[in-house]
Amino acid sequence: MTNPARIRDAVLVGGGHNGLVCATYLARAGLDVTVLERRPVVGGAAVTEEFHPGFRNSVASYTVSLLQPKVIADLDLHGHGLRVVQRRRNNFLPLPEGGYLLTGGGQTAAEVAKFSRRDAEALPAYEARLDAIADVLRALALQPPPNVTDGGWWKALPELLRGARLGRRLHALDETLRQELLDLFSISAAEYLDRWFESAPIKALFGFDGIVGNFASPYAPGSAYVLLHHVFGEVNGVKGAWGHAIGGMGAITQAMARAATAAGVEIRIAAGVREVQVEGGRATGVVTDSGEVLRARAVVANVNPKLLYQRLLPAAAVPAATAERMRHWRCGSGTFRMNVALSRLPDFSVLPGEGDHLTAGIIIAPSLDYMDRAWRDAHDHGWSREPIVEMLIPSTLDDSLAPPGMHVASLFCQHVAPELPGGRSWDDHREEVADLMIATVDRHAPGFAASVLGRQVLSPLDLERVFGLVGGDIFHGALSLNQLFSARPMLGQAGYRGAIPGLYLCGSGTHPGGGVTGAPGHNAAQVLISDLR
Repeated sequence: MTNPARIRDAVLVGGGHNGLVCATYLARAGLDVTVLERRPVVGGAAVTEEFHPGFRNSVASYTVSLLQPKVIADLDLHGHGLRVVQRRRNNFLPLPEGGYLLTGGGQTAAEVAKFSRRDAEALPAYEARLDAIADVLRALALQPPPNVTDGGWWKALPELLRGARLGRRLHALDETLRQELLDLFSISAAEYLDRWFESAPIKALFGFDGIVGNFASPYAPGSAYVLLHHVFGEVNGVKGAWGHAIGGMGAITQAMARAATAAGVEIRIAAGVREVQVEGGRATGVVTDSGEVLRARAVVANVNPKLLYQRLLPAAAVPAATAERMRHWRCGSGTFRMNVALSRLPDFSVLPGEGDHLTAGIIIAPSLDYMDRAWRDAHDHGWSREPIVEMLIPSTLDDSLAPPGMHVASLFCQHVAPELPGGRSWDDHREEVADLMIATVDRHAPGFAASVLGRQVLSPLDLERVFGLVGGDIFHGALSLNQLFSARPMLGQAGYRGAIPGLYLCGSGTHPGGGVTGAPGHNAAQVLISDLR
């Protein structure tokens, strides 16, 4: 029986990975914590499910790189069953006119030299520059950004000190790198890559990172930062690498759930939250979909800020400045997500047969201009009629996902409009667009369409319905300059404290942003522990 008089230290809304991370740190600090998850399984968008008889795959998020090593170590995720393997090759870019670019495995420079010897010679300096900048930003990812708008010197002083520490870290970069970092926050991915390279394939391969989850052209200002965001990661100590969690992305969040439970966290599934309660201008608890009231000293939202402030809080409780910010909070990542069950591996015309290229991220987008046209077409029509597709075949690294001799593939497809123009609904066009994505792969790997035994299709509308990804936004808000760092989700709330006392945020809509990182959950927990003690 529930004790209606019980007042928890914290109740977390949303059992995605950041919520589980935050809850575990809180419980290990001796706090009484409950996590509420609307779906019948924890994990948020990082879950593994059977989507066709005998075939399982990561449903939404689909690859590992950005998960913080500190979070892995602190929560002992390996001890709780997590195993991550690195891709044998990084990326495979088949080209429509013949030929391909295949990176990783110590062969990247030789592959790039097929198209431009000059580009191959520039590659080490390019990678060294990005690594140096990424090292600084990796360190900044695990601390709250400066938040100097609270008023009063006694409140501002800790933030000013934090800003000074940030300044020292940035000063460690030489003058050229500091200027480059500033440029990366503001210029386009195309402009940045044009400074380094001349051949279309290498610019396409790196430029793809600038539009992943970003409903924009690679020529759009700010897309260079999105490119940088995707090089923060590492796998098993290898910086910039990408990997696969054995058992799919759900293996990460199941390990987190085991760590949370071991720490004493109460996790409830099929327990959606209908409303955050506010009394006397303070968040005091939540009301579940079933009508149960859970009172707490702190309510911690692991949801898109727009969802929190526009749907879960009483409108009268939201300050005017926050309400205005949320009206302009930009969501929508242009993502159409598919999982397919395959009778056999695809056979690419430019590189026939099996091989390590099938363990890579397979990118169908041969140039920056192709990506630009895809965005323009989606903006005008609703979806790209020549779309961008990244395909992974995780069963090449993990035979637990499919029956013997068969495979599963993840298709991360762009660009599609979060909302279709002309009042059309994604419910009426979902299968049509799914057919187009399959046909796009089939053009490069004839017979692919015939090998598809079953499929799972998630439009932007489906991603919002199922996972609460508003507008299908995988990052809980665009990674644009006005929605980063101290402005994420808004000035005055960068420190994980929400718009009213007792309310906190710990999701991807806070610093350092989206991806399966665990960093927002980690950072929010440190703030909460300090406040609740």
